[in-house]
Amino acid sequence: MLSAPIPMHIPDGFLSTPVSVVLWIISIAAIAYALRRVGNELGERQVPFMGVLSAAIFAGQMLNFTVVGGTSGHLLGSALATILLGPWAAIIVMTSVVAIQALIFQDGGLVVLGANLFNMAIVGVAVAYTVYRAIHRLSGGRQWGIFVGGFLAAWSSIEFAALACALQLAASGTSPANVAVPAMGGIHALIGVGEGLITVGALAFLYATRRDLLIAGEGSTPQGKLVWGVGLAIALLLAVLSPLASAYPDGLEWVAEEHGFIEAARAPLYEVIPDYLFPGVSNEALATILAGVLGTLIVFGVVFAIGYARRKRSAT
Repeated sequence: MLSAPIPMHIPDGFLSTPVSVVLWIISIAAIAYALRRVGNELGERQVPFMGVLSAAIFAGQMLNFTVVGGTSGHLLGSALATILLGPWAAIIVMTSVVAIQALIFQDGGLVVLGANLFNMAIVGVAVAYTVYRAIHRLSGGRQWGIFVGGFLAAWSSIEFAALACALQLAASGTSPANVAVPAMGGIHALIGVGEGLITVGALAFLYATRRDLLIAGEGSTPQGKLVWGVGLAIALLLAVLSPLASAYPDGLEWVAEEHGFIEAARAPLYEVIPDYLFPGVSNEALATILAGVLGTLIVFGVVFAIGYARRKRSAT
């Protein structure tokens, strides 16, 4: 059965105002620092790669996959972005994806956007970077380190982001820690396996086709345009496949339903393309595809513009 992807991020109402404000402050500070670092470290050939990768992550997040127990998971992408771009560019990529999801598709609340950014763009990236670097050093640069490190980094990014969310729910009085932590940690331990397998598959594809992309600063610029074009085409294909997403609730929604705080969610303050359904289109599958394609192109354009602007500013 074809269906639209369900909203996946923390909605308004789940977190208290003080918790939301604190996480906004932390997220803004971290993102501002990442922007400064990106300008100094980003190579010219990586600017379009940032855009393509962010587009693929956005489209990939629309493809929920079924997990045992009547729930679903989705690609986070923090680990993949971190491995391919480094932590600072990965923070910008994830920030752009999560922010556009909230602002245009009403996926995640605006008041709690700082929390969603903290969990996915900061915690997810920081954990993925720490784990991947540790495994890479342990492997001595051997091939297995890429794949084992990639899987463990991806799994850990999901699990720690989920545990951070659980602690935020507890601090907000929405769900006690002895309920939220095991519930979120348990279901996302399973979802993390899917994240790990998807990440390893992507790394294996790149290892076979463009191994240089796994090593920062290498690769030939003339071949880049074709690679980026193919990459964007793959991202758009993922968006076209978005109606195949699982209709089961995602991990957070499932926990909220099971433990009785789903009613705390508040409706969005406004609607542009809510629930990834393009307005005015009666066919749900087509409405989802149009929303996915538009979102993919918007994310690509925004991230490309940010990367180009930071790169140009650092060069002057």
